[in-house]
Amino acid sequence: MYKRIAAILLSVTGVSLCFGQQADGCPPVLETRDGVRVTTIREWERIRRPEILELFATQMYGVDPGTKVKTSYRVLEEDARALGGKATRRQVRMTFAANGMERTADMLLYIPNGVRRPVPVIVGLNFQGNYATTSDPAVLMTDRWVPYPKGINRPADSLRGRAASRWPYERAVERGYAVATIFNGDFFSDRREGYDGSVLPMLYAGSTVPDSARMKAVGAWAWGLSRAVDYFEKARELDARRIVLLGHSRLGKAALWAGASDPRFSVVVSNDSGSTGAALARNKRGENVERINRNFPYWFADNYKKYNDNEFALPVDQHLLLALVAPRPLYVGSASRDQWADPAGEFGAARLCGDAYRLYGLRPLEWKGEGLPPVNTPLQKGDVAYHLREGKHDITLYDWERYMDFADKYFK
Repeated sequence: MYKRIAAILLSVTGVSLCFGQQADGCPPVLETRDGVRVTTIREWERIRRPEILELFATQMYGVDPGTKVKTSYRVLEEDARALGGKATRRQVRMTFAANGMERTADMLLYIPNGVRRPVPVIVGLNFQGNYATTSDPAVLMTDRWVPYPKGINRPADSLRGRAASRWPYERAVERGYAVATIFNGDFFSDRREGYDGSVLPMLYAGSTVPDSARMKAVGAWAWGLSRAVDYFEKARELDARRIVLLGHSRLGKAALWAGASDPRFSVVVSNDSGSTGAALARNKRGENVERINRNFPYWFADNYKKYNDNEFALPVDQHLLLALVAPRPLYVGSASRDQWADPAGEFGAARLCGDAYRLYGLRPLEWKGEGLPPVNTPLQKGDVAYHLREGKHDITLYDWERYMDFADKYFK
C-alpha cells in the first residue's frame, strides 16, 4: 500500500517521500537499526553515526583497510605570474609507498596573489587530466590512460583545455579561493581494467577485509581526496581549516563519501551526483542501483550488487550519507534537464538529512513550497543548501558562483 501511495505522490510532486522504518521507507536518521531513538549529539557521534558509516563502507563504497602509507611531496613546477599575475601556479607530485609498492599523483594548484594568507581552498578531482582543465600551456600533461579520445585513450595537446569551462580558476582566485585538482586516474583509471594500476593493490596487500567489501574506483577516488588534505595541512599558503570539497557527477559521489568519512573537509558540495551520490536509491529514477552496477561494476564494492532492483532492502539510503556531513555545511546542486541524476531524489535526500543538523542546533534545508524549487533559485539560508540550475548534466560557472557564495557565509 505504501509503495502505491508513494508512486501517486511522486507523480504529483516530483519529490521522493519516505515512511519511517518500514521496509518500503527510508531509514530514519536518528534511530538505530535496533530501534533506539538518538536524542543527543553524544549518542549520534558515538552510536548512530558510526553505525551508518560502517553500513555505507561495507555495503556500498568499500572498507578502507587503514594501511599506513608513507607520503612524500615534490614541487614539479611553480610560477607566481599565472593567470596574468593573479595567482601562483604550483604543480606537486605526491608519492605514496606501502607494502613494497609505490604510486604517484600530481596536484595542480592556483593560489591567489596579493591577499592575506593562508587562503581557503576548493579541491576536487577531474576526469581527463589536469592539463584538460585549463588552456594554460605550462600545466603538465599526464602519461596515464585517459577516457578521451575513445579508442586511443592517450593524452594529446589538442585536448588541452577541453574541460576548462568546468574549472573557472581565474574567477575563484578573484574571489580569494585557491583551487586544487588531481586527475582521478592517478588513483584509479575510470575503466573496468583499472584495478591493477590503481592505489588499491598497495592498500589491500595483506588485508583481511573480505573481497566483497573492498573499495573500487569511487572508494579509491575518495581516498585520494583525503590525501590532498594531507598536503594542505603542510602548505603554509593554504588554510586547512577552510576546505571546500567539490565533486561533479561520479566524482560528486566520491566527494560525498570522502566528506562523510573525513571531517577535515569544512564544506562539502555535490553537483549532479545522482545514484549512489546525493539521490535517494528508493526513488528508483534515472540511473538506479541495477543500472549503475551493470554499467560500472568497478565503481562500488561487490556487496552493493545485492541491491540491484532491490533498493528497499538497503539498510541505508543517501539521505543518511548526507547526514554524515553534519555539522559541516552541505550543498547539493542539481540540473533541470538532468533526469538521469534524479534531481527529485537529490532534493529529497537534502531535505531528509536535516534531522542530523537540527541535533546540532543548525538549520536544515528550508523550503515550504510544493515539489522542487524553481530553477536558478538557490536555497542557501540553512546549513544545508540546494539549487536546481537550468540546463543539462554539467558543472558551470553558475554552479561555482553559488557554491562560493555559500562558502563565503562560513569563511568570510
